[in-house]
Amino acid sequence: MEVGIVGLPNVGKSTIFNILTKAGAEVANYPFCTIDPNIGIVSVPDERLDYLQSVYKPKKEKPVYATIKFFDIAGLVKGASKGEGLGNKFLSNIKQVDAIAEVVRTFSDKNIIHTSNKIDPLSDIEVINTELMLSDMEILNNNITKVEKLAKQNEKEYKLKYEILLKIKNALDKGVLINNLNLSEDEKKQIQEYNFLTIKPILYVFNSDENDLNDFEKKYPNLVEYVKKLNSKYVVISAKIEEELSALSEKEKQDYIKELGGKYDGFKNFIKEAYNLLDLINFFTVGDDECRAWSVPKGITASKAAGKIHTDLEKGFIRAEIMAYDDFVKYGSEAAVKEAGKLRLEGKDYIIKDGDIMYVRFNK
Repeated sequence: MEVGIVGLPNVGKSTIFNILTKAGAEVANYPFCTIDPNIGIVSVPDERLDYLQSVYKPKKEKPVYATIKFFDIAGLVKGASKGEGLGNKFLSNIKQVDAIAEVVRTFSDKNIIHTSNKIDPLSDIEVINTELMLSDMEILNNNITKVEKLAKQNEKEYKLKYEILLKIKNALDKGVLINNLNLSEDEKKQIQEYNFLTIKPILYVFNSDENDLNDFEKKYPNLVEYVKKLNSKYVVISAKIEEELSALSEKEKQDYIKELGGKYDGFKNFIKEAYNLLDLINFFTVGDDECRAWSVPKGITASKAAGKIHTDLEKGFIRAEIMAYDDFVKYGSEAAVKEAGKLRLEGKDYIIKDGDIMYVRFNK
């Protein structure tokens, strides 16, 4: 699953990408430094897996976390939907991702230019979202007349599709993002071919000054309220702090974090929230060899989840032994979970829950 990191030029996108993935994307103080998207794979922190690793102590010394693929996409400017800046290239790169992390600058630094020569995060969000909506409107206008004609010919499939497109048109005309319409999964499937941009979930990533981290909500109440009205989530990070932390030893990191007030989880929260955008859950496999998290869509069956581990497990699936992570923590061991009657045998249609620990019985 893929998350695109987007934003105006010089808001810290590539710096954030570098820190997240240690991929070494080019960073410079001028627009469009990133032309083709840089790609990096990032592990998703999961304290539950850390605990399982500490109990099982498998041969593989580190747990295998679930991952997200991040795309560092070129900076967008006002008029991108009409070809300004990198225009269509930028928009086509966004189309390939599943979710959007929209980086918004709130930090001040006279050495880093801002494309509009002032720090105005609310305006920056509106510029980006307007360009995404204008692109969606163009897609809509190129298709809705054709769909309407087919709907009038009593094509049942197109009647439904036309109703959905009409709903989207009304929203875009009012400046409402498609992801605010709460379309059902069936409705989304009906219009999947159009690959609308604002149907994708968006996480707002505020790249902040160090001094604003602990009282961001108090300093930017209008910004926080605006994001809430969009039915979206946000995280507050500091790329500058993360750059400094990346050069320190573990002990030096802890000392620095104490200086910041004792807690800073900016990038960890960013990764977790980006992962949550994708509407995935984790189940775990544990044993003598390794402890691993597997990311799967909500609602997946046990047999399909087994297929994520290996296709042979899905083909030869017999039963899944399931224990909940919370039960494992409560009772302290597999044996104790079993003795308490909390180890279950489930069939292929069992719906996997977040935190399930699974062993698969299968025919070889």
